[in-house]
Amino acid sequence: MAALSTPVAHPKPVLDKPLMHYGSRVLDRLAPGASQAEYRLLDITPLTPHFGAVLGGVDLNRPIGDDLAEELRQALLEWKVIFFRNQTGFTADHQLQLAGVWGPPEPNPFFPKTETVGVSRLAKDAKAAGNKNIWHSDHSFMVNPALGSVLRAVEVPAAGGDTMWADMAAAYDNLPEDLKDRIEGLTAVHDWEPSWGALMNDEQKAAFRKQWPQVEHPVVVRHPRSGRKTLYVNEPFTTRIKGLSDAESRELVDILVLQARIPEYQVRFHWEADSIAIWDNIATQHYAINDYFPQRRVMERIAIAGVPLS
Repeated sequence: MAALSTPVAHPKPVLDKPLMHYGSRVLDRLAPGASQAEYRLLDITPLTPHFGAVLGGVDLNRPIGDDLAEELRQALLEWKVIFFRNQTGFTADHQLQLAGVWGPPEPNPFFPKTETVGVSRLAKDAKAAGNKNIWHSDHSFMVNPALGSVLRAVEVPAAGGDTMWADMAAAYDNLPEDLKDRIEGLTAVHDWEPSWGALMNDEQKAAFRKQWPQVEHPVVVRHPRSGRKTLYVNEPFTTRIKGLSDAESRELVDILVLQARIPEYQVRFHWEADSIAIWDNIATQHYAINDYFPQRRVMERIAIAGVPLS
């Protein structure tokens, strides 16, 4: 053990600037060079000027034709998270049809299953409500993280229980230029164990580890459809950045995950009966607000199978 008088060596700071951006922000809805789409079948009501919109004019209980499917894909690409209300009679089978506009379902190995393959039921009641939540991107601990998710409200509390999303392309756009240079080309390790593993014993963790090893993704990914640069680091699953010392990695991860907490990058949705949300899981993070104790909140989710990130 070193003598008390020995100076303590601190890691060199990554930045000599504040961790959070101050002043005006760039909030672009579209990727550079992209043009705004025209919609013939969908009514678009923005929730913020650049991020999140409620869609109307369609009944999702009916078959989704090619023209509507293309408009849905374009709306999600443009707004990153889209919502529907008053979809009375919407079932798990309708939900699978809707998710199929983007791709096949991708089950979460840690979620309870329902009778419909690919659908996960997320229920929180008086015993579970009030637990800590955290900003995250679904399935980033997988080799091919989910492209998106479709979430429908089965039972909602009379008040509370909203969900928030953060635009991680905007988060990247507003990073200081020296930090963008710093993270360009870096790779992060993602792992389920620090979060889901906290609920398991050693034997259970060892069994899951055989199927779900640690994975690596770029710190900055290019969206697989738009090509737009997006910050891809989240609090529960990103454990470290390769090639850096433990101290440098921890400092840099802490800076990057804070960006999801900036209000200008966020949209908030209040759930009502028969509401549906669809989000781009590469371009966003989300946070389920757990403020409705002792009421009950039941949702059903389908994740959409992903592709390798670059």
